[in-house]
Amino acid sequence: MALPPPAKDQAYCKVSALEAGLIELPLAIFLTEVDNPDPLTGEKDLAPSLSFLLHHSQNSKKFIFDLGIRKDFEKYPPSVVENWIKVFFPCQVPEDPVDSLAKGGYGPDDIDYICLSHLHFDHVGDPSLFPKSTFLVGAEGKSLLTPGYPADPNAGYASDLLPLDRTQFLDTSKWPPLGPFPHALDFYGDGSLYIIDATGHVAGHVNLVARTSPDGGWILLGGDCAHHWDLVTGVRTIAEGRPGFPNGCAHADKKASAEHLVRIREFLKQPKTKVILGHDEPWYKQGIPLDIRHI
Repeated sequence: MALPPPAKDQAYCKVSALEAGLIELPLAIFLTEVDNPDPLTGEKDLAPSLSFLLHHSQNSKKFIFDLGIRKDFEKYPPSVVENWIKVFFPCQVPEDPVDSLAKGGYGPDDIDYICLSHLHFDHVGDPSLFPKSTFLVGAEGKSLLTPGYPADPNAGYASDLLPLDRTQFLDTSKWPPLGPFPHALDFYGDGSLYIIDATGHVAGHVNLVARTSPDGGWILLGGDCAHHWDLVTGVRTIAEGRPGFPNGCAHADKKASAEHLVRIREFLKQPKTKVILGHDEPWYKQGIPLDIRHI
């Protein structure tokens, strides 16, 4: 279960957070034991949709994890705008990752890789803004784009969301384990950055685990493994039986999502580890505004 120790002259990643929009999250959709179980009238968190820049310490490659919400979110497929953004998840995007990158002296053309934790609207941003980047997506997510919008007018995913000639669909099933995680890809082959299978939330969901120092620091970027820290700590559990979702749950596979949270708790038991969620409202409140904030 232990994470691998650092090698001599160990490479690592400098991790920074990028602004990528704000979204209202009705807690009743995600958590048990809420005062009001109605998602429309119950308690809501105004949370970030975070994007992260990972800069390799030796080869200078630049890697982004998630793109948050696009500024012109009315251009998402109509079913997303009408059924999700206008009903459950109002959002605002004062700045997007391109704006944050500019504050750090970078532009879209400087980004080598973009890994999307999954294909929900509040994580995919606008891929067309990055014309030179290679996109990395969990292989099971590919099915969500077919036929996609507009061929299917009710689809929640645009068929042309990703540039297929620059997209790698990753088969996570054959990857070896990393610590408590059954499947992980050593992306650069030097132990600095791993893409890990995070099955449960939606098809193709992945997380990142990166070294943040040459002497053993680690960070896990959790995407939508949880929408509230009470799920990570186990204080509350994943809600089910909620209206408006195909299986009454915010996760396609509640059991797999809960098992992944157990693995994250094991990860946090090890020295020098940190977790930041894709909508990490408590962490975000520590540093508004972000610019490019080094973690």
